Amino acid sequence: MRKHYELRVDSKVVLVTGGYGYLGKAIVKSLSGHGATVYVLGRNKQKFQNSFNEVPSKEIYFQQCDVSETSSIRQALEIVSTSEGVIDVLINNAFYSAGQSPESMTDEEWTIGIDGTLSSVFRCIREIIPYFKKQKYGNIINVSSMYGMIAPNFDVYEETPQFLNPPNYGAAKAGILQLSRYYASYLGKYKVTVNSVTPGAFPSDEVQKNDGFINNLSKQTFLGRIGQPEDLAGLFTFLSSDAANYITGQNFVVDGGWTTK
Repeated sequence: MRKHYELRVDSKVVLVTGGYGYLGKAIVKSLSGHGATVYVLGRNKQKFQNSFNEVPSKEIYFQQCDVSETSSIRQALEIVSTSEGVIDVLINNAFYSAGQSPESMTDEEWTIGIDGTLSSVFRCIREIIPYFKKQKYGNIINVSSMYGMIAPNFDVYEETPQFLNPPNYGAAKAGILQLSRYYASYLGKYKVTVNSVTPGAFPSDEVQKNDGFINNLSKQTFLGRIGQPEDLAGLFTFLSSDAANYITGQNFVVDGGWTTK
């Protein structure tokens, strides 16, 4: 009888960069709620504690890590690997950026956005490879964006230009899609899977206070509403489980149908 892979992560050690952010928090809670041991890699332990102080699970840990610095990434991976003996999944969720205007963005702002959104993911992938090759398996999940697939509808942002996604963000998120395919091909022989998840409109709680903007976003979807973090979190749990062992090089779009219109 063939082996049956269950949608379980209770034996997994999962690393989530930027796991105390708006979407990252839901991802971490879903993984932990399904039994995974989760390490949140980030720069601010206070933000981590504020995000998870109400979570009863003892399987969510903070690990200091600055994804802008290779040495910091290396140290974080070494500490977790030594503590747990294995790393099963790396979720690249963190990013940082600068600038917004498509016309007046400076060279420095452009570079910061590309580094913080794309190069930081590359650094994390590069540094996890030796661990995955040694243990002969691994799972990498990269977070992209619908604006890495399609151009913004600028009419949506006409009355609220402060919410416009900058060009370096979209270009970098498009790069993540190709980076995921590239490493899926390169690492396949080592039994390492690499996929990307592409969220659509998931505005933060603060942005949701602007009813007019949220209404404009909602109209762009088939479902007539924006996404909530919980709409996204379950996919990461599935992709982290053995039920997804034969999935690699794929992009999973969670956008309420936005990019299909």
